Amino acid sequence: MNYQETLSFLYQQLPMYQRVGKSAFKKDLGNIIAFCEYLNQPHQNFKSIHIAGTNGKGSTTHMLGAILQAHGLKVGLYTSPHYKDFRERIKINGEYIPEQNVIDFVANHKNFIQKVKPSYFEMTVAMAFEYFSNEKVDIAIIETGLGGRLDSTNIITPILSVITNISFDHMNMLGNTIPLIASEKAGIIKKNTPVVIGETQTLSKPVFIEKAKITNASITFADQRLSAKVVETYFHKTIYNIYDSKQNLGFNNLILGLLGNYQSKNLVTTLEAIQILNDTYDLNITEQKIRQGLENIKSLTNIIGRWEILSELPLTLADSAHNESGIKSAMRQLMSLKYDQLHIVMGVVNDKDLIKILPLFPKTASYYFAKPNIIRGLNADTLQTQAALLGLNGKTYDSVPLALKMAQSKAENNDIIFVGGSTFTVAEVV
Repeated sequence: MNYQETLSFLYQQLPMYQRVGKSAFKKDLGNIIAFCEYLNQPHQNFKSIHIAGTNGKGSTTHMLGAILQAHGLKVGLYTSPHYKDFRERIKINGEYIPEQNVIDFVANHKNFIQKVKPSYFEMTVAMAFEYFSNEKVDIAIIETGLGGRLDSTNIITPILSVITNISFDHMNMLGNTIPLIASEKAGIIKKNTPVVIGETQTLSKPVFIEKAKITNASITFADQRLSAKVVETYFHKTIYNIYDSKQNLGFNNLILGLLGNYQSKNLVTTLEAIQILNDTYDLNITEQKIRQGLENIKSLTNIIGRWEILSELPLTLADSAHNESGIKSAMRQLMSLKYDQLHIVMGVVNDKDLIKILPLFPKTASYYFAKPNIIRGLNADTLQTQAALLGLNGKTYDSVPLALKMAQSKAENNDIIFVGGSTFTVAEVV
């Protein structure tokens, strides 16, 4: 099989959350344990950092990866979902896994895959572990898919665990209360292994403290130790001042090569994680390397889809925020910008609670509704109808690119176009 035939085989043979939703989510680790036993435990051949959370996992993963790369390490990143190219999920120092490696993995293990029938996600995790092992990475930063406790990535023994935050998302699989969701995420906390929690939240804090106590894991809440204040924002970077808990200035004019003020939370989480790595494992990551990594995060890690500028005239932005907390942050950022008229290209998947997320969008914007090009995409007419009930008015289009093209044709130079609502909507335009 060639590369495209290999991908077609994977998509057709295996349950894929990206396409079918909850039915692809397996609440046990049996398949991935069996797969990695068959592969001779590749995940045991490299050091790892494990990252869970509702929002900010991907950004935090890439920030940490960029700093560790600047420090001179060979860094593997495993993230999900992908936007355009399956290989985005598995990278070493920003380079995608080669197509031939994907082909060879499936060809070499096709009989096992057809016999055990692992999920699509289980297969990609096993592929990443084998690739990182074969390529002898110094460290891999592994992002969970859903939850943590029963996530396929949760067979690793990391040197550090990170939980960014807890919010409502995937409640049909993780639970419908913050403590229940936190309990699932806390499943990545390992015995005698430090854990960094990004945000202190009243309902989740006791859950994390209890799990850390049970596992004898040292626990740190990043936002109790550091804070980040935006100094200035440019088209392709944001400058921050970082303060400690006593408001002493730590990093002055720290440049992050990403936009979106919400990244301040992920930045604080990342900096605290680096401090823990330095203190616990004596890595000696210097301020110079931290600055170098964060400023050059895009070129180092190939991160896409986070508050991304598609064009500057009119300003056209895309952001993959897709749940209540993420959309709140994105809309807060959007409302802080100056424009004459706001145009929003929106598409969502069919398992989103529209009653919770639609009221977060501004009623003054012009909307262009479209169905993301996946099976789980919500019909544009349904989205338009539900949005109209909440005062969000606009027309429907046959595709996300067509909706964006129409928005661009109507927008003046002083307007802003925003594309969002789902990772899969953003994937069609970045």
